[in-house]
Amino acid sequence: MAALAVHRCNTVARAVGKCITTTGKGTTGGSNNNKQLSAADVKKIPDSEVKKSVFISQSNDVFTNLALEDWIYRNFDFTHHHILMLWINKPTVVVGRHQNPFAETNVSQLMRNEVELARRNSGGGAVFHDLGNLNCTFFVPRARYDRKYNLNLITRALYREYAINADISDRDDITVMGKKISGTAAKLGQPNAYHHCTLLVNSNKLHLGESLAKDEAEIISKATASVPSPIKNLSDVNRAVNIQQLLSAIGYEFLRTPATQLTDGGRDLLMKQLGFQLINPTEKWFPGLNELRENFASWDWRFGKTPKFSVQKSIQLKGQDVQQPDLKIRVDVEKGLMQEISLIVPGQEPIPVVSNMVGQPYLEDCFNGILEAMKGASTENMKHAMGL
Repeated sequence: MAALAVHRCNTVARAVGKCITTTGKGTTGGSNNNKQLSAADVKKIPDSEVKKSVFISQSNDVFTNLALEDWIYRNFDFTHHHILMLWINKPTVVVGRHQNPFAETNVSQLMRNEVELARRNSGGGAVFHDLGNLNCTFFVPRARYDRKYNLNLITRALYREYAINADISDRDDITVMGKKISGTAAKLGQPNAYHHCTLLVNSNKLHLGESLAKDEAEIISKATASVPSPIKNLSDVNRAVNIQQLLSAIGYEFLRTPATQLTDGGRDLLMKQLGFQLINPTEKWFPGLNELRENFASWDWRFGKTPKFSVQKSIQLKGQDVQQPDLKIRVDVEKGLMQEISLIVPGQEPIPVVSNMVGQPYLEDCFNGILEAMKGASTENMKHAMGL
């Protein structure tokens, strides 16, 4: 059974200092040996020359952890040093870089429930994080990116520690008994890349379902849509599973496995690695981290980056005959702001609605407020306004 041991670089100063010294890069800009090597040359580096570290973030703030992930991706040279970052967040819905949060969740409801909404830098679908969910990020040079290696490493840890047989689906999800326990996404850049995934350990499934429930509206969007899947907690499979023990088990599996081969190097390989390192993400040890965090937490990133979309709902006017054509209210949204509000009448051009809400940030509560206000208008008054 794995027992977490933090060794070698067991303080933030020594951990970051050691790793930056090893890479020879520094915190911003500077030389980057990885850029000087071709992909073919990187692939020729023997596993014996690649060291590994497990970074354990001491923050549960999603924006800080996303910033730390981005900082490591931007600033480290992974040519001879592969990193696994393990992190846990307070309740949050995290959407992919190219997703529409309003098509994935009810943002207004999240705000009322004090659940954060975050947008990550990678693609993929929406996921729910809480203190019962473990996040894993594997950092490597782009030339060494291997998603299947990472996923198999996790399934090996699950079997070694808990005798849980997990499978990898065609979509690169990890499943147990046909139900999803892990979703996956990646950012492939030059010269670096990372692959990250979630692991449902003992997440609150009621809160998960509520947080990913959407407002009942028709959304027209080209944004990447999530693919719903039945889910399962690992603790439902084996009641002995807990976050800290699993974190340790995956970390040890990473350290005892060679950089490119899914073989067991055992204790001999483990002792040659840089080991577990507790990371306290602060500006002091990661210069520029605060700016990255501010960007991830900003309205412009979380909502302003939403691809252009339209949302519409049917409306029943006061005094409207049930046999009259179905009317709809439509709101066109661009960069997170309501650009146009229209009444949609079958067989006619959209009729603009004058409102002081135009130019304001879109939220489900705002849209439903517009809908309720419009319901108060009588059919005759509406016809007069439309020139009918």
